[in-house]
Amino acid sequence: MAQDLNARVSVVAPKIQTTNKRVFQSLETAMKDFLNGRKWITDPILPAERLDCTFVLNIISWDNGSNFSGELQVQSSRPVFNSAYTTTMLNINDKDFDFTYNEGQTIDYTDQSFTSNLASVMAYYAYIIAGFDYDSFSRFGGSPYFSLAQQVVINAQTSSYKGWKAFDDNVNRYWLTENLNSKTYAPLRGVIYDYNRNGLDVMADNAGRGRKTIFNLLPTLAETDRTRIGSMLPLIFFTAKADELVSIFSGSDSQERLQAMNTLTTADPANGMKYQVLQKGN
Repeated sequence: MAQDLNARVSVVAPKIQTTNKRVFQSLETAMKDFLNGRKWITDPILPAERLDCTFVLNIISWDNGSNFSGELQVQSSRPVFNSAYTTTMLNINDKDFDFTYNEGQTIDYTDQSFTSNLASVMAYYAYIIAGFDYDSFSRFGGSPYFSLAQQVVINAQTSSYKGWKAFDDNVNRYWLTENLNSKTYAPLRGVIYDYNRNGLDVMADNAGRGRKTIFNLLPTLAETDRTRIGSMLPLIFFTAKADELVSIFSGSDSQERLQAMNTLTTADPANGMKYQVLQKGN
């Protein structure tokens, strides 16, 4: 079976007082084998094309048996054409992650039904990672994978675990797939493509043209956030891209820098302090 993800997995438990760390090491190995050992993508993937991602599971509580509670930090990136630079595609902290696991257990999963929260959460993020990557290389190319992630959410409605239902929170797995599969956010998914493929990917050869493409996308970003204030997809986008946007526009002339700062601060007030740096430039 071909490998699609190049997933690095780390399980940490700084708050857990125990001398037996084997269960955490076993869990880490099982998660890594699960993510890297399955075929998530329909296309054949060459080793150099594997999707780079990181899963860091911070165990918050453990009953010394099979019940765990933790936070899962998921990050993914993609290379930028003709450069050594990689751009962050996803950077999300999932705080509602309770699950069961027994030392030495193999993690089983099927797309047809909910088998365990551990398997479903990881499968969900594998599809989300694939979707964001494909959206960045072809316009709406990630749709099949966002649909698969939504099916994971649908299957999980029968479970009692948090993070899968609309009423659990307004920022969770349910709402991310709702946004990604909604026509309301199609413009933002278009931005993801243009930003990466027509912006970043041309900057090595023509920095000014690539930056101008990204600058012209800023009004769409601001308008998308106004559609439903506080929704999840804009939050995910800016969490991944805020620092990069500052870096991109630091090389602009003063007028473009200030326009970028004002638009970004309006679209993404949570990172407003970061954008204030653009007042000064390089």
